[in-house]
Amino acid sequence: MLMAVVRQPQAAASGDSGGARKENKPRALLANECAALAAIIRHKVRDASAVYAEAPQPRLTMTIRHRPTKNTVIFGAAAAWGLLLISCVAVNRTMLAPPFIAGATFVGNKECMECHEEKTGHFGSATHAKVTLADAKLGSTGCEACHGAGSLHVKAGGTKTTIVNPMKSPDTCFQCHLEKRGEFSLANSHGVLTGKMGCGDCHNPHEGNMVRGKGASMESANETCTTCHTAQKGPFTFKHNAMKEGCVSCHNPHGSVNQKMLVARDANLCLSCHLETATRSGIILAGGEDHRTRIQGGTCWSAGCHEAIHGSHASPALRY
Repeated sequence: MLMAVVRQPQAAASGDSGGARKENKPRALLANECAALAAIIRHKVRDASAVYAEAPQPRLTMTIRHRPTKNTVIFGAAAAWGLLLISCVAVNRTMLAPPFIAGATFVGNKECMECHEEKTGHFGSATHAKVTLADAKLGSTGCEACHGAGSLHVKAGGTKTTIVNPMKSPDTCFQCHLEKRGEFSLANSHGVLTGKMGCGDCHNPHEGNMVRGKGASMESANETCTTCHTAQKGPFTFKHNAMKEGCVSCHNPHGSVNQKMLVARDANLCLSCHLETATRSGIILAGGEDHRTRIQGGTCWSAGCHEAIHGSHASPALRY
């Protein structure tokens, strides 16, 4: 797991007239700290202690160096911290140790291709094709990065008990996507942590851009959701324009503190798109109508106004 190391200068030792400086041992910000920090910064959780406690141990070291001069201490520390935040929050790709299988050694991709051509045939187009194993001499991306060393699996003729199946072990996915574990721990989430479903129900790790729908279009991404949520699929005579932007424009697909896994609470979600400039102070203008008294009844859909929030066959305003 990613470990950032920030080297800070140390004042000259007493009696050292030459002003020589000794460098402190690097302080490591471990993966669990990084993940907890990322969860808090993303405003997904208030208490990231669970994420912190269960994070795996670091496997990769990233050293951030800056000149050990007095004038650059503050700036250097701030820059290093900023870089770390970007690495933790915005970038989810690191090189990690693969799942551990006692007694097994790496065999390389060619061995996997002998039996799993349906998985490896289009793997070059997959997002996971960019993940590499530094320690395993595999030449490029290894299947064993996610499935663990495969020698015992090959020797046993492909038995399921000698290899890791990430579909049944989401912790394998959390090795890289640790912030998603935090989202799954929120009050409203898909049941990955409880075993009701797996990451592979929505994501295809072996081909394309990771979602189960075919292609990278928003319609394709929606197909991934409507495979289970059939009532929201339509077709509708009057379709909510937000559906064209994708289900994820309103829902966090992993988890949320809000009901129905919404990205914002109650009418705040709708007003993020439908709020218009009011001519008088205090007016909440949406669709040319003052909604001050209406949204007090609850959400836009539970207040009895726009109940057909995904689409309607009768009402252009999605009332029913």
